[in-house]
Amino acid sequence: MSTITDLATAVENGKLKLVPNLAKQCIDEGCAPMDTLNAMIGAMDVVGEKFKNGEIFVPEMLIAAKAMKKGVDVVKPLLAEGGAVSAGKMIMGTVHGDLHDIGKNLVIMMIESAGFEVIDLGVDVPVAKFVEEASKPDVNIVGVSALLTTTMPAMQETVEALNAMPNRSQFKIMVGGAPITQAFADEIGADCYTTDAASAAQAAKTLA
Repeated sequence: MSTITDLATAVENGKLKLVPNLAKQCIDEGCAPMDTLNAMIGAMDVVGEKFKNGEIFVPEMLIAAKAMKKGVDVVKPLLAEGGAVSAGKMIMGTVHGDLHDIGKNLVIMMIESAGFEVIDLGVDVPVAKFVEEASKPDVNIVGVSALLTTTMPAMQETVEALNAMPNRSQFKIMVGGAPITQAFADEIGADCYTTDAASAAQAAKTLA
């Protein structure tokens, strides 16, 4: 097998210690940084599919995303030198009144694994902070998370404020979280709802 195939396999299997060395070896052997990154992104696509099909679970997906991140750390400086363009820029946060971040963090890892730059706003994020960040010119997607039924109104308030922004056509709104449904997402005016982190990564690619 070639080194780049070994790298993809190592990411897919969450081999944290192997991935950075294999990424460096790919570069040393003359593989373009973007091709090296794309091999890792492809591996995470496989991981996402396995998760959606119930072949693996959150821990395996998390460890693969962490392995991918270690590989990205190797190629990222080289991508910057070559002027490589990211898949897009996303801001992501959990709504005001909600302190849950495990699901949000997993979504961020998966979306970063799909080649996006993600700005994490954290938890308990006020509406005004979402609006402030979404007003920046290079934002493609705004991710809004709620894990409590009691904070669904805060999600609605956030999405309504984002929908009222003058630059609304510039970005898409993605929502998710345990109590959220497609019907609720449609009702509040979000562009996209996904049930899990793997689906969110796939959706981000189509939205950006």
